[in-house]
Amino acid sequence: MRVRRRVRPDRTADVPVAGDVELPAPARLALTAGWNLAESLGLPLLAYAVGARLGGQGPGMAAAAAMAWLTAAIRKVLTGSIPGLLVISGLVLTLQAVLVLATGSVLLFLLQFPVANLALCIAFAWTAPTGRPLVAQLAAEVVALRQPPAAHPGLDRFFRTVTWMWAGIFAASAIGLAVLLAAVPTPVFLLLTTLVTVVGVAVGTLASVLWFIRMLRRCGLRVRFGRA
Repeated sequence: MRVRRRVRPDRTADVPVAGDVELPAPARLALTAGWNLAESLGLPLLAYAVGARLGGQGPGMAAAAAMAWLTAAIRKVLTGSIPGLLVISGLVLTLQAVLVLATGSVLLFLLQFPVANLALCIAFAWTAPTGRPLVAQLAAEVVALRQPPAAHPGLDRFFRTVTWMWAGIFAASAIGLAVLLAAVPTPVFLLLTTLVTVVGVAVGTLASVLWFIRMLRRCGLRVRFGRA
């Protein structure tokens, strides 16, 4: 007589669900990500450079915000949808333009940087507990990440948690920049603003990628690249 041993499930592991996580072919992936970044960041930056050259900081910020919303309108007409990254860019640039144009005060001009980070913190935190966390939306739009057909608890938990992480990164950046604004001269503040932004985004991106790889291994999922 054979005795079957009952194996207790590991409650700490994610339940694997059939299916792969799919990304476009590397060349198409680079093109998709580059296009999204160009229309959300590159075009507004170009518009800012032209506007600032012609009329100063205020017109430059207004031109950048206008370019973001113009691109969003064109996207809506051509594709029927607006990428989340483009919406975020438009909202942040609009907020910054309002602060810059409200007065000629140097303080308000500098205040746009911590306020923009605070706005990003609220945007990520607002969607983190929902069924559409912002990081999941950006992954689908910016790098065309396709999840398995069936909902996967490990993926869902990952995107919610990483969205909270990015909200924390932008909250820390907002607080840090507010402290620096009160403590250091303007030229030093502008330099440190660039440093804080670059370091924060780099650390957050690296942490997200490493966390994503760990989650895939834990859940038994694989990344499959599409054909070029």
